[in-house]
Parts: sequence; C-alpha cells; structure tokens
Amino acid sequence: MKTLVLVRHAKSAWGDPTLADHDRPLNDRGRRDAPEMARRLRERGVVPDAIRASTALRARSTAEAMAAELGLPTDALVLDERLYGAGPDTILDVVAELGDVAGTVMVVAHDPGMSDLAYRLSGEIEHMPTCAVAEFRFAMWSWAEVAAADAVAVHLDTPR
Repeated sequence: MKTLVLVRHAKSAWGDPTLADHDRPLNDRGRRDAPEMARRLRERGVVPDAIRASTALRARSTAEAMAAELGLPTDALVLDERLYGAGPDTILDVVAELGDVAGTVMVVAHDPGMSDLAYRLSGEIEHMPTCAVAEFRFAMWSWAEVAAADAVAVHLDTPR
C-alpha cells in the first residue's frame, strides 16, 4: 500500500503588492493552520516518509511547519521548482520519481493543480481550500504506478 497526501499551501499574505507571487509569505491564519493540519495527520497515524514541495515561499513554509510538527528529519523535505504552478501530470511525475521505498508521500503545492489532481484521483473532491489535506491510499508497490492507479480509500480534511 502507498499513501499520497496532497496539501494545498496554507493561507498566504497579500499585504505587500511589491512582492512577486513566488515570494508571498503565509499570513497569521496560514501559520496557525499548517501545524494544526499536521497534528491531525499524526493523530490519524499518517506520517509521510518524504515531502515534496513547491519552491514558492508559502508552499515551502507550509511544508516546513508540517514537517516540524510531524517530527520529520530535515532531509525528508525536498523543494522542487516543477511544483510551482504545476498541473496534475507534473505533480504525478514528481511523485512517480520516488520509486518504491517511501510508503507515504506528501506533496505541498498550489491550485488549480492540487484541486484538479484531487478530483482526478477521487472523482469527488472538486476543490481544495488553503491548507486542505487530501489523502489517497493505493494498492500498488511503486510510485511509478501512481498515474494509472485507482485510489482504494480517500480522505479530505480542511482547517475549517
């Protein structure tokens, strides 16, 4: 079994119009929601072996806060520039590269790609609000199979 955890980055700040989109930080709610959502994952017994996150500040900060709350080593989190603005196929390509070792993988990225992928994998999750966590379990041996696999269980959790 493999578990894929999709996380849309936490709520970001829009207060500084001079910042590039890539450099927007989390706002107060985002800094509060990210560790809370990680705590909920841990309580359900879902702790990722690996995290892949967009290089955008808001996604990176979300991933770092979640990794810290989950007690993961720093090398569990890898930033991947392909995840910034990525669509479902690119996200799945990043996951497929993980091979066989990691049983549970978390991806922290952006909409619309995250919502589109969640819908593709579930047929029911149409929108992932900020800091939403969608969990998909697959009966497969390798992440290389993820694009063609059907989820055997789906769980969605949102901060509100």
